[in-house]
Amino acid sequence: MKIAILSGDGIGPEVMAEALKVLDKASSVYKFSVETTEALVGGAAYDRYGTPLPKETLDICSANEAILFGSVGGPKWENLPPNLQPERGALLPLRKHFSLFANIRPVKVYPNLIGLCPLKDELIPNGIDIVMFRELTGGIYFGQPKTISEDGMSAVDTMSYTKKEVERIARKAFEAARLRKSAVLSVDKANVLMTSVLWRKTITELRDSEYQDIELSHMYVDNASMQLVKNPSQFDVVVTENMFGDILSDEAAMLAGSLGMLPSASINESGFGLYEPIGGSAPDIAGRGIANPIAQILSAALMLRYSFGRDDAAKAIEQAVEKTLADGYRTGDIYQKKEGEKLVNTKEIGEHIVGYIE
Repeated sequence: MKIAILSGDGIGPEVMAEALKVLDKASSVYKFSVETTEALVGGAAYDRYGTPLPKETLDICSANEAILFGSVGGPKWENLPPNLQPERGALLPLRKHFSLFANIRPVKVYPNLIGLCPLKDELIPNGIDIVMFRELTGGIYFGQPKTISEDGMSAVDTMSYTKKEVERIARKAFEAARLRKSAVLSVDKANVLMTSVLWRKTITELRDSEYQDIELSHMYVDNASMQLVKNPSQFDVVVTENMFGDILSDEAAMLAGSLGMLPSASINESGFGLYEPIGGSAPDIAGRGIANPIAQILSAALMLRYSFGRDDAAKAIEQAVEKTLADGYRTGDIYQKKEGEKLVNTKEIGEHIVGYIE
């Protein structure tokens, strides 16, 4: 497995170090080899090269099979021109260059961390385990025309989808469902939007022709947003278009109680992907060794599953995280001062996770 390592800024290098330890242990136990190449990105790259995404870094990414990404940005670079700011000048060009059309956001609330969720405990007695598939390169964010009138009195954004765009994100969701509960919920607004009519028709036809083993259901986006806070445990694999996915995935992320627990993936049709925590670079705690590395570690697990087809190793990492939490080990962001909890630092929780991979 050839992997480009882009640790980035802030806490990125600290949490990446723990993810690499976990990846090394998994490779030893599950008998595969890993070749990593590190490169600068974000503010660290700007400081050396004058750009957040140097050609050297892009070349390294192109020569590998996946990108394990840390986090970028911070106050030091926030006053740069927009195209040179780490977030806008690195992540967006990477997504465009590699045609990363499918964004995958798992949201899991473990039973012993239910107290961190803003919902009442009785609404989620068994925790939450959702995987959201968001189409990332189409829809209203990219449709043309996109204009504002010269007098500033009107504006137009175009929502546009093709059958091919819908099919390729639906395939990713259906394939993931086969590794879980064999059920997919498609979220749209087919009672109002013609793009959603096409979306629903295309997904239904694909399921009927190629994925008859998957149970498919549909829900309007307004109802889905309500159900996420009323009964989130009903959701498993969710697939939706770009704007709806942007909103729903952020809503779902809040259920976990800490961004330090949430990984993500953005992949293309060939399986090449960029894997990253959804949280930021947290410059206020950078260098203190107290950041939560679990999101970065779980991002590595997603990489094994979606880019390399090693669901066995991915599950082992996820189960090791769950065992570590079950035994009470907590970084500060998830520490509730309950009986049996043990406050640990970044390296310590990483070591416990490594120790549970068997």
